[in-house]
Amino acid sequence: MLKEFKEFAVKGNVVDMAVGIIIGAAFGTIVKSLVSDIIMPPIGLLLGGVDFTNIFLVLKGGTPSGPYTALADAQAAGAVTLNVGLFINTVISFLIVAFSVFMVIKALNKAKREQPAPAPAAPTTKECPHCLSTVPLKATKCAHCTSALS
Repeated sequence: MLKEFKEFAVKGNVVDMAVGIIIGAAFGTIVKSLVSDIIMPPIGLLLGGVDFTNIFLVLKGGTPSGPYTALADAQAAGAVTLNVGLFINTVISFLIVAFSVFMVIKALNKAKREQPAPAPAAPTTKECPHCLSTVPLKATKCAHCTSALS
């Protein structure tokens, strides 16, 4: 059983999948930073200084009771919140990841497409009708049987 597990674990597909998961997790942190640090601040600025991470609804107040100006304040007070802004950030992150994966798959598919086969080259030889030897196309006599060629 240990031998079977070892064979399974070191197969190319399993190792490739593990590398893919690790790279995917690292890519996810990059995308999260891109969304929260680069994309969302200008969008919030365009919407009048709105910080999406602080868009939330209080479902049940905490101690002390609200209103809370930031999500961190509500969570520190023990309030139960519906975190709409964090969800918006997550959706944008997903869209960026999905688009990136789409572009990679599109590039791979384009690379895999077969190129049209080149047109066959014009023949450069012909067959002697008398001895069936191959002779150059411009030959007027067969080099093998010396018959006249038409």
